[in-house]
Amino acid sequence: MEDLVNTECDFMMERELKRRNPDLFKRFQDSVFVLNRMLSGYQHFFPNFTDHTELHSLNVIDYCNHVIGPENCKKLNDDEIYCLLMGCYLHDVGMGIAESDYEHFLGEIKQHVKVPDLNEDDRPDTIRRMHHEFSGCFIHKYAMLFDFPSEEHTFAIAEISRGHRKTDLYDKEEYPAHMKLSNGNTLCLPYLSSLIRLADEIDVAADRNTTLLYDINDYTEECDIIAFHVHDAIKTLRIEPDSFTLCVQTDDPRMLEEVGVLMGKMQKTLDYCRRVTEELTSFRISQKEIKMEMIEG
Repeated sequence: MEDLVNTECDFMMERELKRRNPDLFKRFQDSVFVLNRMLSGYQHFFPNFTDHTELHSLNVIDYCNHVIGPENCKKLNDDEIYCLLMGCYLHDVGMGIAESDYEHFLGEIKQHVKVPDLNEDDRPDTIRRMHHEFSGCFIHKYAMLFDFPSEEHTFAIAEISRGHRKTDLYDKEEYPAHMKLSNGNTLCLPYLSSLIRLADEIDVAADRNTTLLYDINDYTEECDIIAFHVHDAIKTLRIEPDSFTLCVQTDDPRMLEEVGVLMGKMQKTLDYCRRVTEELTSFRISQKEIKMEMIEG
C-alpha cells in the first residue's frame, strides 16, 4: 500500500461508522461479502486489464479517507459515510455485468444519457467506456442484495458510483447538494461524488497492476502493455496536505512521457473536483497539485 502521510486517516470512515451507527456498519459489512465475488466478474471481459476487483475498491476507500481528513469526516453524517463506502465498493461493478443484463441496461442508459458512438457488437469496448452507467443500472436492479435502508439510499449510492467518471457533477437533479432522507439527514452528493472521482483517478501506483494475478507476457494490446508499465513505474503515491506526489522509478524516456500525460489527466480531474466542491458545498479539498518525485533504483 502507498506511503500515506496521516495514519490517523487509515480506516477512518469504517471506524466512525462502526462507532456511530452499528446498523449501517453491519449493512456495509454484509454487502462486502456479497461484492467480493461480484467484482471479479470484470475479468471475463478484461482478463488483462488493470485491477477493478475489491482490491481497487479498498484503495479508493483508503484515498477517500485521506482526502477527507479528520475535520471533514466530523462534518459527514452517518448516511453520507455509509453511502460513500458503498459507492466506493460498487463503482466498478458495471465492469462485470451478466450477459443477460447487457442489452437491458444499455437500453436504459440510452434513455437518459447521450451515448457516444459505440460499436455495440464489441461488448467489451462498450462496457469499458460506459461501465459507470452500467454500475448505476446494476445498483438499482440488484438493490435488494445489499439491504439498502431506503430507495433514497439506493439512488444516492447509484449516483455516487456513476459519479466516479464522466457524469456532470453540477447537475442538481442527479447530484443535489442537500438530498433529504426520511430520517432527517441530508446527503451532499456533489462532495461525495467528487471524492470518489478523485480517489479513483489517483489510484495509479504499482499495486494497481496486481502482478500476483497477471503476467506481463499475457498482454497483447500495446495500450495495455504501456498502461501496465506506467503503473509499474509509479511505485507509490504520497498524499500531502496540498498535493499528491507520484514517486516514480524508471529510466525509460517513453515511460516518463506517459507518466506526464497521466499527471495531466489527474490534474484536470483534481481541478474539476475542487471546483465542484468549492462552488456547490461547504466542504473543501485541500490538495491543489499533482507532483512527481524521481526515486533511485
